[in-house]
Amino acid sequence: MYPALARTTLVRVTTDGRRLRPRAGVELALLALLYVGYSAARLLADGDVSRAVANAHDLLHLESLLHLDVERSANHLLTGVPGLALVASYWYSALHYLVTPAVLVWVYRRHALGYRRVRNALVLATATGLAGFVLLPMAPPRMLPGYVDVLATTSGNGWWGSDASAPKGLGGLTNELAAMPSLHVGWALWVAWVVFLCTRNRWLRVAATCYAAGTTLVVVGTANHYVLDAVAGAVVVAVAVAVTRPRVSRESAPRQPAGRQPSAAASSAPRSGRHPVPSAR
Repeated sequence: MYPALARTTLVRVTTDGRRLRPRAGVELALLALLYVGYSAARLLADGDVSRAVANAHDLLHLESLLHLDVERSANHLLTGVPGLALVASYWYSALHYLVTPAVLVWVYRRHALGYRRVRNALVLATATGLAGFVLLPMAPPRMLPGYVDVLATTSGNGWWGSDASAPKGLGGLTNELAAMPSLHVGWALWVAWVVFLCTRNRWLRVAATCYAAGTTLVVVGTANHYVLDAVAGAVVVAVAVAVTRPRVSRESAPRQPAGRQPSAAASSAPRSGRHPVPSAR
């Protein structure tokens, strides 16, 4: 477990000279490239609205068969409490972009031994999600009849406009058909996984769990995602975590050569724990 190694993570160089932490400048460039790719993929996926709406209806039909179609009830419940709707709007439009990098920086500075893995998992999950945006455009619930666009109704009290969570006047820089999978949920689950991986602190773990659960409720209640979008976001992260799991080589464990027995000298050695001193030749 990484917590057991917490005292050693402040060391920047291992005994064989390899750095535990990548260079900060390289990491910032990588994250900037990831964000550019995130934005570009959302724009590339912005295509046929009629196809995206048809995909959304197909998804809702599947959810009805699975008895998971709770989006409309959750949306109406949230809009019935204006104060809670405003909190949900701030949650949706801000925390996604603040908590994730904050946790990544925390791991970089305090738990360097686990940094490369959690960074790789985040990059892989995000790249997979971007591929989903391009291959399966999906209109969010708020673009369908019978749903209330919570962020649009609360935009007078925030910086976002009526185009998803984009700042006012910048709606043309976002793609409103990128609902499947939900990277809001995926990144929130990534945060929870990282916290559980890197610390045993009970309150941090509770906070991370509440953040992931709250994000799932928010994306559905604000009519920005379907339940199966959230499930897909969770699957994307689970796959990324599994793929980046460290592999333990069998060659790293000491083993006796097959068919070789301990030598007579070794078997006759005293049991005091001292090794016999070889005789001079």
